[in-house]
Amino acid sequence: MTILERGSYKHQMPTQNPFVASMHHLDHFPAGNGKLGPNEMKKYNEGFDLSADWRMYYGKKVPGFPAHPHRGFETITIVTEGFVDHTDGLGSRGRYGQGDVQWMTAGKGLQHCEMFPLINDDKPNTMELFQVWLSLDHAHRMVEPDYKMLWNEDIPRISIGEKGKEARVTLIAGKLNGIKAVRPTKDSWANNPDNRLSIQLIELDPDVEYKLPVESPTMNRSIYNYFDGVVLVEGKELRKKMYMFLSTDEETKIKNMSDSVVKLLLLESEPIDEPILAYGPFVMTTKEEIRQAYDDYQRTQFGGWPFPEQEVAHDKSLKRFAEYPDGSVEKP
Repeated sequence: MTILERGSYKHQMPTQNPFVASMHHLDHFPAGNGKLGPNEMKKYNEGFDLSADWRMYYGKKVPGFPAHPHRGFETITIVTEGFVDHTDGLGSRGRYGQGDVQWMTAGKGLQHCEMFPLINDDKPNTMELFQVWLSLDHAHRMVEPDYKMLWNEDIPRISIGEKGKEARVTLIAGKLNGIKAVRPTKDSWANNPDNRLSIQLIELDPDVEYKLPVESPTMNRSIYNYFDGVVLVEGKELRKKMYMFLSTDEETKIKNMSDSVVKLLLLESEPIDEPILAYGPFVMTTKEEIRQAYDDYQRTQFGGWPFPEQEVAHDKSLKRFAEYPDGSVEKP
């Protein structure tokens, strides 16, 4: 059976091992106020009210997520539109967006901050991003924290078919048609090819059929329609805000039945053959390890926070960059 589970979601997408969570953010932010915040507060609701045009999340001046801790897993932040300002407890800084991906391994624990600067003061600042939480296995849960930028210019984009009748795949992780994605951080579950992990953004033109290939039968495969329209997956409808868990031991046919482009997210991997326990900002193997994570954070703050504010946004004039703890700076 190809379709193992089918359903709908609101904000957080149902996931399968080793993926812990996946969120899709689409915010139609207004023009900026010159200080990277919004120039008006209409059509805004606090928190995650999806009826609002945009959200401040936990930011007070700039939208986003002020300093908060993680341990035991990885965050993969895929920004298709807009920008993210990154800081972390190691002293790293960065601004990325417009197709860039940040791969962060929290490992034994760190704090980080993700703010969404509104760069444009003369026009709206639409932002779209995905954040995927990927578990580490027990052997790597407590590795040293690490992060890596996958710049837009380096990410493979694969076109299948002829113009106007194409399937277009943005290959965030894994391999497809002999093409390999940029390698993630060194301790990532995705870094071992035997784990067959792949993250893909798939766009289908109208009336285009795309086939997901046969893979290892022990893999978990999930697909999400996050945009609009409807596709048929082996004859069953997958509409906007719907997901499917699929078997991987047979080819799966996906056809766009809409008059416009359909956009899908694909997550697949061999599972981690261990318990995965997620609680708040921590992902561990046992309840005792979760309790220890909270105790350690209260006691050490995972090394503290080296910036004067919890809500850190960078100078408006800065272009995309990544500054690492050793002081080295990387630009696309």
